[in-house]
Amino acid sequence: MGDLTGTAALVTGGGSGIGLACARRLAADGADVTICGRTEARLKDAAEPSGLRYVVADVTDEDRVAAAVDAAAAHAPLRTVIACAGGTTSIGPIPALDAGAWRATLELNATGTMLTLKHASRLMARTGGGSFIAISSIAASNVHRWFGAYGPAKAAVDHLVRQGADELGGVGIRVNGIRPGLVDTELVAGVTDPGPVLDDYLACMPVSRVGEPSDIAEAARFLAGPESSWITGEILNVDGGHHLRRGPDYRAVFEPLFGADALRGVIPEE
Repeated sequence: MGDLTGTAALVTGGGSGIGLACARRLAADGADVTICGRTEARLKDAAEPSGLRYVVADVTDEDRVAAAVDAAAAHAPLRTVIACAGGTTSIGPIPALDAGAWRATLELNATGTMLTLKHASRLMARTGGGSFIAISSIAASNVHRWFGAYGPAKAAVDHLVRQGADELGGVGIRVNGIRPGLVDTELVAGVTDPGPVLDDYLACMPVSRVGEPSDIAEAARFLAGPESSWITGEILNVDGGHHLRRGPDYRAVFEPLFGADALRGVIPEE
């Protein structure tokens, strides 16, 4: 693929896992890459060995997001933004969901991606356009029972991608998304250990293996560059084909936590 020298990139959630893999992949092709996240020590440890820049920013804080976009564009035209910050504190059967955790998960995934697109697109529209890539999840398209707000939040990200692509194409901004399947990162620690949950994941994948962060990074690199210059509004599944089947069965994890009745929606009165 082509050289990215002379361009800048911003990767939110870039301190580890998929975000860091994406940042390193862009840097390998010459981009001046800034990563951001909430924990400075983690960012510093990730950035220095890879020649990356970093800025501390919580993507739910609009002022910090705007500052991160400006920092990333300080040394070269900003041409790539990868919105990777995400996660969840919302799990369990719907009748038992905690409203605070629900709101926090929507805020981190959906609102955080919106704020990143909002401020990146403002700058890109003035400086020649670019590529915005949102990291979604297979949970956006395939129901993951007992995952609380995470699937709905990522579904909102997918819709934002399509809306952003339609609104921003006229100023040269392409907006696409990636839906990773099960990728070996610290966010899924334990899930990739041998056991019934992993077995079920693998049974749902035509290409039956756990993904690596580099699998997602290569897809992001394609969507970032001129090789994909006529692609916008797409959500690319990078999941070994898992999206063709069904969501994973987490009963072995959640039944001991919540009980069999709760997983069927039966919650005792308080």
